[in-house]
Amino acid sequence: MPNLTLSGKSALVTGGARRIGREIALALAREGADVAITYRNSQAEAARTAEEIASLGSLSMAVECDVRSEGSVHTAIESVLGRIGRLDVLVNNAAVFESAPLEQISLEAWDTVFETNARGPFLVAREALAALRTAEGRIVNIGSLGGMRAWAGHAHYCGSKAALHMLTQAMAKAFAPLVSVNCVAPGWIELEGAAREAGARFAARTPMQRNGTAADVAQAVLFFATGPKFVTGQILAVDGGLGL
Repeated sequence: MPNLTLSGKSALVTGGARRIGREIALALAREGADVAITYRNSQAEAARTAEEIASLGSLSMAVECDVRSEGSVHTAIESVLGRIGRLDVLVNNAAVFESAPLEQISLEAWDTVFETNARGPFLVAREALAALRTAEGRIVNIGSLGGMRAWAGHAHYCGSKAALHMLTQAMAKAFAPLVSVNCVAPGWIELEGAAREAGARFAARTPMQRNGTAADVAQAVLFFATGPKFVTGQILAVDGGLGL
């Protein structure tokens, strides 16, 4: 039997039904973790992902959760702990991405992006903290290169991810020494439905001459989930050098 680095441990991935979240959840399961995922609208995809996790030999569950809602988050964390019993790794992945000229962003759109991308990770981490402290666990937030570089057409998204990066560092100080907190900041990631023209432009500007994949992001999450506990408060760009 291979030596699985997360055997006997458990993880929660918010927004884990599809795309990057799904790949992160499966990567954690491949390392032996029991994995719970949350979803808001993607119930069918969440069920399929949970089945894939279970097929790897891990305990799995999919929990409906609106990370913007304090009550919903509290109920979801209780459900996860009630079934899995412990929490070693929290991955705050649930997010929304929107494009709009800055002067045309409505207050509703601004608030929706910040509620999901910044308030959500705060609420989930706060509710999960007691269990993470008991397990001396890890939090990995999914930020963005957009939180490190200004994108004129994504001001609310960039602002929310920059807030998450700072929240990561504040959490790292506040939750130490029992819990480490880090952030993975992807650049352009090739995903189903992504604009091919834009993808080609980003790849041409990237020193590694390609765009990132969900697997690239998942491997970075695994580094923080399984690597040295002494590493905390770090923002790791997974962008092939695009931000240089």
